[in-house]
Amino acid sequence: MLDAYVYDVVRTPRGRVRRDGGALAGVAPYELAGQLLQALDRRTGLGAGGVHVDEVILGVSTASHEQGANVSRAATIWADWPDDVSGSVVSRLCCSGLDALAAAAAQVSSGTADLVVGGGVESMSRVPMLADKPAIAFDEELGERTGFVTIGVSADATAQVAGLTRPELDAYALRSHQRAAAAWAAGHFDRSLVPVLGADGEVLLAADDGIRAQMTLADFEAMPLLFPDDAAAHGRVERRLPELGEFPALHSAATAPQMVDGASAALIGNIDAARSLGIAPRARILATATAAVRSPLLTATVDAIRRALAMAKLQPEDIDIVEANESFSVSPLLVQRAFGFTDEILNVDGGAVSMGHPLGGSGGILLATALDALERTGGRYGLLTIPAALGLGTAIVIERLEQGDAA
Repeated sequence: MLDAYVYDVVRTPRGRVRRDGGALAGVAPYELAGQLLQALDRRTGLGAGGVHVDEVILGVSTASHEQGANVSRAATIWADWPDDVSGSVVSRLCCSGLDALAAAAAQVSSGTADLVVGGGVESMSRVPMLADKPAIAFDEELGERTGFVTIGVSADATAQVAGLTRPELDAYALRSHQRAAAAWAAGHFDRSLVPVLGADGEVLLAADDGIRAQMTLADFEAMPLLFPDDAAAHGRVERRLPELGEFPALHSAATAPQMVDGASAALIGNIDAARSLGIAPRARILATATAAVRSPLLTATVDAIRRALAMAKLQPEDIDIVEANESFSVSPLLVQRAFGFTDEILNVDGGAVSMGHPLGGSGGILLATALDALERTGGRYGLLTIPAALGLGTAIVIERLEQGDAA
């Protein structure tokens, strides 16, 4: 197997979904992704050097409407990339973006491609969740068999499994906002961030716009629960997981990931790509893993992490930076409890609770944040993980490289 290297990774800022139209609501998803492809071209000299990219693989959770019919290929054409750059889409709910990175790495590792872009995009303003009318949500029999419920109820059930309380969830959310605000003030996102431009070249959004830096723990504690009286959903979960028993509603809007529009893209290739591009790789992808548990729990990240660490021949204590997607406050806290990761390495720059979770776009955002943090702190190993509905989870382990490490 060949090594798969990360040469660069970029992301858009995350724009909140608003009733009156968010900052990125006017930008089609293929353009969000396309602007990042253009940025990768400028930053790495792809076009100027005549370097060929084999494929662009984007993760998309809701692959319909403007995100349907292979939005990845549409993005390459919009970005004026060469006609011979192929495109494909990975759609595995919230894991889609990490899975797209894994698919890109797999092509490189297997030798079927030399250079691939992996990433993701989601315009939740233009293509809302469930816009594709999936059977799990609209077919009563299948919904009962899978235990499918709104993801907030899944989060509450998972908190019951993890033994977490509302005060712990609220405190974590506050920390996410505080860390995100501090990270922005310190310029931690500058290297990877690409502002989104309008048709006339004006900057539509240059920063994540959901951070609530002035709110206090008391503000969070006062927020109403999201699903306090959903007896039907609780009943479905309890029938699916009788051992769980009754469980309380614990999450509020403060501890939920914000709905946003956003995209990410990473240039992943073999060592020969370094010679073609004339740049050194920033990281090596050591392992990728997926896992599944009995739905609708959001605990599959634990098994995915165990598999990824085993493949990378690492222990939890070897990891220097953990980016556990904040799919509600429960998700990173679950990972922390399972592996003993300290607060000092877990989501050090905030996450989806404070800045938003653009579904398919989130995997590449985790990669960008983790790699920037490793380079900033001198750490070596990073861990990325995301849970998804239907009991799914994905994890990736990366290794930061020094100049010459990949020679």
